Amino acid sequence: MKSLALAVALAAALVPVSTTAFAGGMAEPVAEPVMTPAVVEEQTSSSAQGLIVPLLLLLVVAAAVSN
Repeated sequence: MKSLALAVALAAALVPVSTTAFAGGMAEPVAEPVMTPAVVEEQTSSSAQGLIVPLLLLLVVAAAVSN
């Protein structure tokens, strides 16, 4: 009985190994093209872009101090 259980376990362990070896066959490798990333340069329209938020903050503080 032990030899039968051992034979079943051995057969079950070897079945997936032997069937997957022939599953896909030998196909020619396909070389995929290599794509280089695009470089995007953003240009600012004005040099005063960094002044809007501080000026608005200054106006809010000036309005709060005047009250």
